[in-house]
Amino acid sequence: MKVLVKKLAEGAKIPELKHAWDSGVDLYATADTTIHPGERKLLGTGISIAVPQGYEAQIRPRSGLALKNGISLVNTPGTIDAGYRGEIGVIMINHGQEPFKVEKGMRIAQMVFVKVEQPEFKIVEELDETSRGSGRFGSTGLK
Repeated sequence: MKVLVKKLAEGAKIPELKHAWDSGVDLYATADTTIHPGERKLLGTGISIAVPQGYEAQIRPRSGLALKNGISLVNTPGTIDAGYRGEIGVIMINHGQEPFKVEKGMRIAQMVFVKVEQPEFKIVEELDETSRGSGRFGSTGLK
């Protein structure tokens, strides 16, 4: 799959796979900042992309930042639709107990491309029965 990328900021890094069989490409910060405990910030990546029609780009947290520093993304996964052409932003949150320093060029998130289908909705009077039925959140228990 070919994805067109436009640099919007000087020094912006193009997403890249770190290993041949990785599913996600890295996204990089374009500026130094600090995220304090409990704080969330929108960080720019300095790039925009053209997601191919029939796909979405999902923005996901990096597991190492989550485990070591309590850093995650507020809306995970974030979605970049095929029609969006603005800068990719990453909404980070610090769930840790210490301020977290982001440095320009740091890997701050992953982006994964996923095929999507366009739904066609049909109104019906009844839905088929399932073993779960209309059970709500937590209705299946923990074991």
